[in-house]
Amino acid sequence: MKIPCPCGRSAAFEVCCGRYLGTDVPVPDAESLMRSRYTAFVRGDAAHLLATWHASTRPPSVELEPSVKWLGLEVKRHSPIDSAHAEVEFVARSRVQGRGQRLHERSRFVREDGQWFYLDGDILT
Repeated sequence: MKIPCPCGRSAAFEVCCGRYLGTDVPVPDAESLMRSRYTAFVRGDAAHLLATWHASTRPPSVELEPSVKWLGLEVKRHSPIDSAHAEVEFVARSRVQGRGQRLHERSRFVREDGQWFYLDGDILT
């Protein structure tokens, strides 16, 4: 049975974000990295989040809240700036203790040595 990818694409997890989690397979673009990071939140994969966070802004650890239930991801815009910089605007929906929440963010990504990294982001309203 094929497990759908949490990132919202129609592909199965194994051929979508699953190929990037826990592997050295580089993601092709910032949007794919953002989708894989969302999937890592859904699956509780803090190691992938840390590995794909740029060293200049990466925290020492990531504590994932087990009470958060991720409900969906909508990518609003993927904006390549140049070959090494891009922005992705997205809305991620979740439920915490029965209350619906939404995170609307414009994230910045940087590419170094052929690998994309999450740099930082701005929360949008």
